[in-house]
Amino acid sequence: MRKTLGWLLSLVVLIGTMGAAGSTAQAATAAQPAAATDIKDQILGIPGMSLIEEKPYPGYRFFVLNYEQPVDHRQPWKGTFKQRLTLLHKDVSRPSVFFTSGYNVNTNPRRSEPTTIIDGNQVSMEYRFFTPSRPDPANWSNLDIWQAASDQHRIFTALKKIYKKNWLATGASKGGMTATYYERFYPRDMDGVVAYVAPNDVVNHEDSAYDRFFAKVGTKECRDKLNAVQREALVRREPLEAKYAVAAAENGWTFTTVGDLDKAYEAVVLDYVWAFWQYSLLADCASIPAAATASDQEIWDTVDTISGFSAYADQGLQTYTPYYYQAGTQLGSPDIKQPHLKGLSRYGYQPPRNFVPRDIPMTFQPGVMADVDKWVRDNAHQMLFVYGQNDPWGAEPFRLGYGVRDSYVMIAPGANHGANVAKLMDGEKALATSRILQWAGVAPAAALADAGKAAPLAAPDAQLDQRDLEREPQLRP
Repeated sequence: MRKTLGWLLSLVVLIGTMGAAGSTAQAATAAQPAAATDIKDQILGIPGMSLIEEKPYPGYRFFVLNYEQPVDHRQPWKGTFKQRLTLLHKDVSRPSVFFTSGYNVNTNPRRSEPTTIIDGNQVSMEYRFFTPSRPDPANWSNLDIWQAASDQHRIFTALKKIYKKNWLATGASKGGMTATYYERFYPRDMDGVVAYVAPNDVVNHEDSAYDRFFAKVGTKECRDKLNAVQREALVRREPLEAKYAVAAAENGWTFTTVGDLDKAYEAVVLDYVWAFWQYSLLADCASIPAAATASDQEIWDTVDTISGFSAYADQGLQTYTPYYYQAGTQLGSPDIKQPHLKGLSRYGYQPPRNFVPRDIPMTFQPGVMADVDKWVRDNAHQMLFVYGQNDPWGAEPFRLGYGVRDSYVMIAPGANHGANVAKLMDGEKALATSRILQWAGVAPAAALADAGKAAPLAAPDAQLDQRDLEREPQLRP
């Protein structure tokens, strides 16, 4: 036995010596660092991901991509479509922001406010059914908020393997709604949500909140001035519709979807007051003409500038067909009384059905928004909602109940539909910035100790940080 043990010991020593020599050789080899896989190759290694183009931008890599998605996430074997997205890559060691406008994706480099605050990467998704991210043939019943949230979930799941740090979801208006719905259906994906100016139409047929808003917004002088121009545009319907017909002929506008030029004209005029407060500031009231003395051209020009006479032509509606479809099936749409137009308005606020081609069936589902609203009130965790004081869409906001955790609703004074964290009052701006940094896992020690010291981590960049404010058509009842 001793002799056997001695032989085994000698063998172990011999193997150890050989191993040591091998280790030395391996160590020498390891000392030569292997080239890291390029980020583009890592992204394109994801099954279903393909490159459309890469655009250079200092300090970043920017990719425009397609990702193959199921047409129906409940029945993924029934076909796929290519969904467009972009990726603003900074570094895999940084947190990431998942942004969507709820519409088409911008294929130029852009950085949302949370991305600037956390100095991170940004993935931007084109909403399904906005071309070219539309299945062919298009079964419109597959356009709903759960399917869109599932699109985001699949993209996140694929990219999380590369971008392993914290993730935040964000968006403004319909994008803010989209970020909220994503959190409702997939609450374990994101580490925080920043939803800007997100409407919350819980009960579609009850819209008195908008009437109260328009009775108090801004000043009486401004409200009266806007109402007078809107009324005058209907009083002068005949000469102004003649101008509209000329403009339509010159631009090739047609009105098959809405029905005729008269319906389109009134829809544009009825948008006037809403659109002013959505996109303008109280100070801009000075540029509104006095209705009593304004020429036909001045009335035309101010309505065209603020509402846009192309909006309800077939060519203007076509881009937004998915938006109006969702308004008429799940999201709901606001209605306002506008008593100053009594006796002049022929159609009132027209329903979304009027703005979607008749060959696309639509049925409203009244419980969908109520479900999301209840979930947010009861379950919001690390969510921030930001609204503008003078933005009509904020008349029906998301609200928080007693059971929420680390969640906030903040209002930017005097702000419109472009409200953001930077426009909040100082105390709320510091708190919001601090929470965003902490949710992303990158809050500096100073900001953790004192929220007042929280500030965006990325240097300002005029091109990257420009806000592409989506000029949304008004959602009708």
